[in-house]
Amino acid sequence: MKNQRRRNPVMPIIQMNLLEGRTVEQKRNVVAAITEAVVRTLDVRPDQVRIMINELGVEHFSVAGQTAAMRQAAAANAKEL
Repeated sequence: MKNQRRRNPVMPIIQMNLLEGRTVEQKRNVVAAITEAVVRTLDVRPDQVRIMINELGVEHFSVAGQTAAMRQAAAANAKEL
């Protein structure tokens, strides 16, 4: 399998969609952890792993007809009660 990989390089490309608000440190930690997992499970080198992080604004993601901003506001209001 390793010889086959050398002849046919594999370049996993991973896309992550996250709501805005994560720190740079959190994003660096998650891409490091994902890279390690992909290297271990797909038998590729770290330099072959590509990860793209797409950050979404809270008004650009919704669940059940409510934006993330609406859901966050509702959760904050519920905590105040």
